[in-house]
Amino acid sequence: MKFNLLAKDASSNARAGEIETSRGKILTPIFMPVGTQATVKSVTQNDLRERIQAQIILANTYHVFLRPGMEVIKAAGGVHKFMNWDRPMLTDSGGYQVFSLSNMRKIKEEGVSFRSHLDGAKIFLSPEDATDIQRTIGADIFMAFDECPPYPADYSYVKKSMDLTHRWLLRCIKRYKETDAQYGHYQSLFPIVQGGVNADLRKESAKFIADQGMDGNAIGGLSVGEPHELMYEMTALVCEILPQDKPRYLMGVGTPENILEGISQGVDMFDCVMPTRNARHGFIFTSEGIINIKNEKWKLDFSPLDPIFTPDYSKAYVKHLIKCNEMLGATIASIQNLSFYVWLSQEARKHIIAGDFMSWKKEILEKINKRL
Repeated sequence: MKFNLLAKDASSNARAGEIETSRGKILTPIFMPVGTQATVKSVTQNDLRERIQAQIILANTYHVFLRPGMEVIKAAGGVHKFMNWDRPMLTDSGGYQVFSLSNMRKIKEEGVSFRSHLDGAKIFLSPEDATDIQRTIGADIFMAFDECPPYPADYSYVKKSMDLTHRWLLRCIKRYKETDAQYGHYQSLFPIVQGGVNADLRKESAKFIADQGMDGNAIGGLSVGEPHELMYEMTALVCEILPQDKPRYLMGVGTPENILEGISQGVDMFDCVMPTRNARHGFIFTSEGIINIKNEKWKLDFSPLDPIFTPDYSKAYVKHLIKCNEMLGATIASIQNLSFYVWLSQEARKHIIAGDFMSWKKEILEKINKRL
């Protein structure tokens, strides 16, 4: 994998780049749709490619490991062939599930023991297991196994958790170097910066991660309940330390405003379930502002849901579909939201290259944050 830094904004730390993978180029900054169970919910792969213009998507290691399982994925020739996706893919390590399944797991030096949320079966996951599973899945970029501490958390706990994440990282890197890429495509391992909202721990973790010299680096443990101002502060601090010549990935973030702020601080890659999750509940991001399509005001509004992304369906029709819980409603709304998110990241790229990113950012936020 290669990262080419093509432009930097004069008024911020925003940057435009290009990640080269064996499955194609990724133009950064980029938003990556989340395909938890080897599918982006309610959206087809053709829609991802053609309407949404997604350059890279995610899959979730924990969920794909449980269903359909590694036997199926390996027999299919990797997750790309299994789901008919020919562009780059990123997988998380399962570390976030360690965080979210806090009442069902036990963390120790060797790894994590937990119970499946599906049937209660006992599962053990080590850094080596997470690396092997992601190799088998066939992700082009995959994450080191980490622990994501909650917010708020005691300083001593966050410090202990960070140190454990660092030790696990060294085991992941060792396993990564001992094993071969699968299915004829190069695979990159990204470490994850932790440290909660403690500036000294974030600095320590960012330095440790940068020193490993991997292909790219991720920032984890944010957008877990902390105020946005703290998230921005930690992100900016970490970006000052992570190397300029490697892509930076802010995990699980977030709102359009969060993403634009992250871009201004030097982040290149983003993902979040918000576009599809909100879509299914009728909360729609458009080029003209935010719509709650369930509101009665849209009942007789036959104007396009969005003149740019969804000119072929009216607000009244989508309201009807969402109200009736018709699957098509979730599909239209999800395509709309994902198209908007991908477009926003690529518009940011254009304005970074043009040299007017910060003035554009101010103007676009006033427009897209407006409640219609």
